Amino acid sequence: MIILASKSQSRRAMLDAAGVAHDAIPAALDERAVERGLEGCVAAEVAEALAVAKAQVVAMEHPGRLVLGSDSLVVCEGQRFDKPANRAQAAEHLRFFSGKVMELHSAAALVRDDTCEWSQAALAQLHVRELSESFVEHYLDHEWPEVGHCVGVFRIEAMGVQLFERIEGDQFTVLGMPLLPVLGALRELGVLES
Repeated sequence: MIILASKSQSRRAMLDAAGVAHDAIPAALDERAVERGLEGCVAAEVAEALAVAKAQVVAMEHPGRLVLGSDSLVVCEGQRFDKPANRAQAAEHLRFFSGKVMELHSAAALVRDDTCEWSQAALAQLHVRELSESFVEHYLDHEWPEVGHCVGVFRIEAMGVQLFERIEGDQFTVLGMPLLPVLGALRELGVLES
């Protein structure tokens, strides 16, 4: 049984649906501190480094266990977005995304003890439709505070799907983890049947 270093319900649901037995133990990690050491890196590298760091934190507390870390981040018109701090900031993010393409970088890493055994990042491009102010308020009335825990201010499996006119990329990447490559790595490591 692996450990998922996350409290994300969507990541847990993906592993459950795929039949991957796991314990979920969120990583106590100062993500902003890790990011400060990654200045100059492209978004995919930052997401992958954060996935590795989350897995490392949990792996150090659980010797011998294989730990899956994952991270997602959004870039829109060259600007990086983190999870919104409050509802007002969530509305600002949505206004900024309106009519633009969000680049969603999702990464995963498998770590055992102090060794990263595998990591990979994936990209999805989400074309946001033009959002009216009344839609933004209606959306947040229904989705806040749940989307406060989501980079990009959406849950694709909920009302967030209404934000987009087109999505390019793997559905699992959009949900927050490049699941197919993760499953391949777990097979290579002998965790899953090949």
